[in-house]
Amino acid sequence: MTRIISFANHKGGVGKTTSTHSIGVALGKAGRKVLLIDLDPQANMTDSAGVTEVDNDIYDALTGKVEDIPIVQLYDNVWLTPASIDLASAEMELSAEMGREYILKGLIEPYAENFDYILIDCPPSLGLLTTNALTASTDVFIPLQAQFLAMKGLDKLIRVVDIIKSRLNPELNISGVIVTQYNSRTSLNRDVFNYVKEKFPRSAFITPIRNNVTLAESPSSGSDIFAYDIKSNGAKDYLALTEEILARFEPVNV
Repeated sequence: MTRIISFANHKGGVGKTTSTHSIGVALGKAGRKVLLIDLDPQANMTDSAGVTEVDNDIYDALTGKVEDIPIVQLYDNVWLTPASIDLASAEMELSAEMGREYILKGLIEPYAENFDYILIDCPPSLGLLTTNALTASTDVFIPLQAQFLAMKGLDKLIRVVDIIKSRLNPELNISGVIVTQYNSRTSLNRDVFNYVKEKFPRSAFITPIRNNVTLAESPSSGSDIFAYDIKSNGAKDYLALTEEILARFEPVNV
């Protein structure tokens, strides 16, 4: 079964794009076929991957200007559906469309069987684009800063997921919570990490993503964290987290 995972949090700056991109590349390195979908009008994942010139992007597919989602290959086993700033007007343009919550799902379905994982980088909002992503997904991953202020508003996101699960997509589950920008030397970060594990006992990942400057530097090079600095803590953490994801979704029967 293809896992379609939305990386969602309506708070910006939590490592959502970095996590989507890095986990996608790590899954590709592990031999899985991965499609990354950039659904954020800021197009940060598209820029981070070094994709600068494309004929079409996800906006054109969502608004019916092209029939199929555009897909470009990034690396071995990893492909990208790029975004552009045009996405900023998509919610207004689609607001009157019938079945507007299912548009992305309909675009993904013809291609889903070609991939093991489809990862969607959602915008930092709970609008129609995020609703489309969650309606199309099997799972939600929530990247969360190791700060108490980052916990504020989390209940709202959970309520939105519950509403979409009950009304639009009964298969949807919060299957992962990723603690980012973590510093084990601060008691605050440790307390937040422990709180997350208590609040989400079945979905919180035990691998936090440590505060690491290379994660902020690598997008400017147009490459992933592993190509930029495979020895960095950021690369090590995302490889470890990906192993944890694979163990969760693909358990080995003994």
